[in-house]
This record gives sequence, structure tokens and C-alpha cells, in this order.
Amino acid sequence: MDRIDKLCAYLDPCESFADIGCDHGYCTRYMLENNLCKSAVISDISEKCLDKAKRLLSAYIAQNRVKAVCCNGLSQIDENTGQVLIAGMGGEEIIAILKNSFIPKSFVFQPMKNVRLVREYLISCGAEISTDEYFESGGKFYSVIKGKKNGLPPEYTAVMLEFGKNISCGGTRKFIAQELDKKRSYLERNLGKKAREDILRQIKFMEEVLSSENK
Repeated sequence: MDRIDKLCAYLDPCESFADIGCDHGYCTRYMLENNLCKSAVISDISEKCLDKAKRLLSAYIAQNRVKAVCCNGLSQIDENTGQVLIAGMGGEEIIAILKNSFIPKSFVFQPMKNVRLVREYLISCGAEISTDEYFESGGKFYSVIKGKKNGLPPEYTAVMLEFGKNISCGGTRKFIAQELDKKRSYLERNLGKKAREDILRQIKFMEEVLSSENK
């Protein structure tokens, strides 16, 4: 639950909220219990997963404050929804959802991999990104990209594209340090010349990022 609690801290008050791929529905419960939204939609492509969330939120469903829909991505979500959360999916899956529907008015995405692809796609669509960083939970690091459809598109450097906009964030710096340790450990393997050169290049890049942030 620590990951969920930390993820929920990125959510903002809104009139309506949608949790895509809601799984157990914990994030929607957080929004409702803390009076951060008036209504919510929970959705999942799996009826079995959706049933778990429906049981957790049964009281709110009875009050007509929560609507449950079994659908693919945003296919049955109103474009005027105040805030949309998509968490726990791969970056390519999130991009596919957005390409087949729309960029939400306000969004919080938590891609599990291929994070850079999500950044690049949002930037190409002219979306405003206000937060792009990592947080730690249980020894693992999770990316969070938060923003809105319309606004001032951010200018991303090569470093930001790789590790997020908020390079000075404690979680992001720890994530980079962990990745740096992994790359260094790879050098102990029996690598070909090109593979070793690639890893050394990546190590130098990360060392420069951490060094520049310390200045």
C-alpha cells in the first residue's frame, strides 16, 4: 500500500475523477474518503479486476458517486473528466490508450517501464507537464508524470528526457544512483567491445548528471 499512498499524494482535488485500470480501486477510495472529488469512474479491461474495485467501493456505487465500466482504456470515459489516473501499466500501453482516445484535461500517469516514450509522446502532443519524477517504495522506484492537456509545453533537455523534468527531486536522484550502480555491475560481465563501450557511455552520462546536480 505504500506505493499507492505515495502515488495518491500526487492527485489533486477535482469535480470528477477516473481511474483507468483501477485494479482494487484504492486510489478512487482515497479521492472519495478525502473529499477530493464529487464523483468517479472506475474502469478496467478485466471484469474480474473491476469486480474487486466494485466490492471495495460498493457504498459509493450505491450512492451513485461511482460508476464502474469494463472497457479498454479511455473508450468509455468522458473527455471532460476533471482528472484521469493511469497507473501500473507499461509506457507503450499508456501511449496506445492515449492515441486511441484523447489526452485528458488533467492527468497523473505512473508508467512501469518505457517512461521516456511517454514523456516524448506527451511533449509531441503539446501537453503541459508539471511534475515528472520518481518516488521510492519498498526498495523500488516508480515514475510519476503529472500535467494537463492544455498549457505551456515544457522544454526538455536530453537529461530530462531520460530521467524526468524534476532532476533535483530526491527520489529521482536515488533512482539515477541505483541505475548507475547497476551499470557499473554490468562491467563485471564478459561483454563485447561495443556493449562495454555503450555501458561506459551510459555510466559517464549518469555520473555527469549527478555531479551537475551537486554543484
